[in-house]
Amino acid sequence: MPDFRCSLASLADAEPMAGTAPTDTDLLLVESAGPWGRDAVSDNRLPQVVREHLGALDLRVLLLRRCDGSSGPGTRVFRARATEDGYDVRGTVLDRAEDLLDVDLAGLPAYAEPLWLVCTNGRRDRCCAEVGRPIAAALSEEWPEGTWETTHLGGHRFAGTLLALPSGLTLGRLDVDSALEACRAVARGEVPAPWVRGRAGRPGVDQVRELHVSAGGDPADEVVAVPGPERRQSCGDDAVKATTRFEVRPAG
Repeated sequence: MPDFRCSLASLADAEPMAGTAPTDTDLLLVESAGPWGRDAVSDNRLPQVVREHLGALDLRVLLLRRCDGSSGPGTRVFRARATEDGYDVRGTVLDRAEDLLDVDLAGLPAYAEPLWLVCTNGRRDRCCAEVGRPIAAALSEEWPEGTWETTHLGGHRFAGTLLALPSGLTLGRLDVDSALEACRAVARGEVPAPWVRGRAGRPGVDQVRELHVSAGGDPADEVVAVPGPERRQSCGDDAVKATTRFEVRPAG
């Protein structure tokens, strides 16, 4: 199926998005303006010593770039660690990418402005590039400092998808108009339910429970993970893989 698009297939099947946000509790975001390969952390234009350093870290690394290809001066770096409400975000600008080898990631200054990280790595999945890049361009008109294209967030079959920091809300099935609407809602402290996959940094069951309660559901209801249908999950991978879905079961 040369014209297969995982995001269109997922939408046609009405695959549930709830509970599919990234579960990583510790993220390192590093600016890398050049092209990215399928395994972006090892295949980019950062110096080799930096690529090796990033690959050896015990946390999730995402690369960032501006949608217009601009960069610098310096290399932007952010660290985001999960909290009860989202993420604690800290950041700085390094003179050289090589300074990553010596920077104290635990001592970065606080960063309070919103970040919109739009998945656009076409080498990993074409839907992310085709759908994500126009979204990043539109968001950058409203948030020029806070909008970044980023590497693989996971769940490209829900493209366009983005991670909002510091809230941790992960959005999916966006287009340009809905992305602007949803991000404005997040900036107001709201949860834009039609597009929310979950709050990153926590297990899928907890993501679904939060969405259930925020929609008026009974906090005592039980959320359980159950096997979903096997499906092809990526434009770039023919393999059919298992999925997980979540059921809300009434209390008692």
